[in-house]
Parts: sequence; structure tokens; C-alpha cells
Amino acid sequence: MVKIAVLISGSGSNLQSLIDNVRNGYINGEIKLVVSSSPSAYGLQRANDAGIKGLCIKDQNELLKTLKDENIDLIVLAGYLAIVSSEIIHEYHNRIINIHPSLIPSFCGKGFYGLHVHKAAMKRGVKVSGATVHFVSEEVDGGPIILQESIDVSDCDTPEMMQKKVLTIEHKILPKAVKLYCDNKLEVIDERVKIK
Repeated sequence: MVKIAVLISGSGSNLQSLIDNVRNGYINGEIKLVVSSSPSAYGLQRANDAGIKGLCIKDQNELLKTLKDENIDLIVLAGYLAIVSSEIIHEYHNRIINIHPSLIPSFCGKGFYGLHVHKAAMKRGVKVSGATVHFVSEEVDGGPIILQESIDVSDCDTPEMMQKKVLTIEHKILPKAVKLYCDNKLEVIDERVKIK
């Protein structure tokens, strides 16, 4: 069974969708560890409520050691706002999955996270947005794309409304991508993800 670590920084709603989908048997894996970059993140409470080991780790060397000690196979970044070190990216090559709240390559890269993404999309007047699940590389939001899904946001009047709408997509495609990984259905060929 695939041993999963979920890295968070905030409320952990994507973490909750993963916990729920492991519980109901959709994801054939085990969340062994939840790590937060912030001690006050509500996601740590979600981990505790689910009986999952939750830690606040800010140092990346300590994080790498912990991941190895727990024999983690897959790392999922679910609203993790710290930059993952190149050592971790190298050690877990194509074994780190991230969820991003836009259709990459739009509104991504340095500085595009959380509400900043939706503010930029709103300012540009986009009619369609969505979410992207991708493998993590050293280029921010630049790794191979696993899944994307779009949603009509033309009725959204604020970035917060857009964020809420896009979150419904995130809660759907992140568990799906993790399921595909755990079922050994993902293959990376020339920086493109093939779903077997």
C-alpha cells in the first residue's frame, strides 16, 4: 500500500477530501503523515481528528529526514505555501503531486498561490478557470501535468467567489490523481504524463 504524506499550510480542505477518499476505499493508499508549515493550520486538527500523525516542520532538512523515517512513497502538496527544497524534489522525483488553482500555464509560477491566483484571473476577466494537478519539479508549477478540469467562472463577482468555485474542482481531481498514482496508472514520458 502506498504510504502518503500530505503537506499543508492552511485549513486543509483538500486534505479532508483525501482523508475521505482513503476512508471510503477510493484511494488505495494510506495517509501516514500530515506536515504543516504553520503550527496554527486547521489541517493539523483534521489530521488529529482522523487519527493521522500531524507535525509542524519548517526546516526542509528535517522534513526530508522525517519523510524517509516514515517510509513515505508519495508526497501530496495540498495548499502547502513553503517552497520544497531541491533535495526533496530530487529524492522524490515524480513522486510529489501538487494541486494548483488555475489551468496551468495560466496564472502560475512565482507569487501565484491562494487568492493571488484568483485576483489575477479576475483582473484579467477570464470566463473559464479551473484546477491543475501536476508532478513537482524545480520550476515552480512547471512539472508534468497529470489532470486538469475547467469550470465557468463568468458569474463570479469577486476573487473569493472564484476561489470557492474552483475549490469544488480541486476536491474532485486531487483525489483522482492520487488514486491513479496509487493504482500505478501514471507514467511520465518526455515530461508528459500518460494515464495507463
